[in-house]
Amino acid sequence: MAASPYDLLAAVDAIEAHFATLLGHGLVTVAMGGDHTVVLPILKAMAKRHGPVGLVHIDAHTDINDIMFGSKVAHGTPFRRAVEAGILDCDRVVQIGVRGTGYAADDFDWSRQQGFRVVQAEECWHRSLEPLMAEVRERVGGGPVYLSFDIDGLDPAFAPGTGTPEVGGLTMPQALEVIRGCRGLDLVGCDVVEIAPIYDTSGMTSLVGANLLYEMLCVLPGVQYRD
Repeated sequence: MAASPYDLLAAVDAIEAHFATLLGHGLVTVAMGGDHTVVLPILKAMAKRHGPVGLVHIDAHTDINDIMFGSKVAHGTPFRRAVEAGILDCDRVVQIGVRGTGYAADDFDWSRQQGFRVVQAEECWHRSLEPLMAEVRERVGGGPVYLSFDIDGLDPAFAPGTGTPEVGGLTMPQALEVIRGCRGLDLVGCDVVEIAPIYDTSGMTSLVGANLLYEMLCVLPGVQYRD
């Protein structure tokens, strides 16, 4: 699809319209970002098709800022806009890997006030995330779910090619546990975002992103497995 490189709001509208067309054919979508702004129009299209959706969100940041440098639509605001638009089922939202600095005092609290389960990175250190994902499936199951993976959810040792790296993040085995732990959910779409080729001098981050997308394809509904 073509989206305006000059007008952000026009680009957001174009993304929403494109995904609405795809969903009209009964497809499950897999998207590659781009910054995390792209998830807002995707979720709007999802909600028009499925109603408010649950969310599994892997990220170093909660992305629930109200305004970023004067803009209501930016890569740090999509999930606040999504809540305001009524397109998330807030009791079925989990954010995993949150850490680092914020822009405001409520960066971590606002999500919890909406009913989100916020899993800070410290809860993930030095352990398998299989038990966490059992909790996640229990929480977000029972309805359509969207999976959004910001590459900075990973520690920059594994994915340095992003614009907002934060130390102390998830490991690659943990990332695989999270995605594979979504098997059995009613996934209606997924994405990997925030890979920045200009910072990915070795190409490692792009390779990681491609592998994460492959793992997502393997857990989508209707995919046959061999255990």
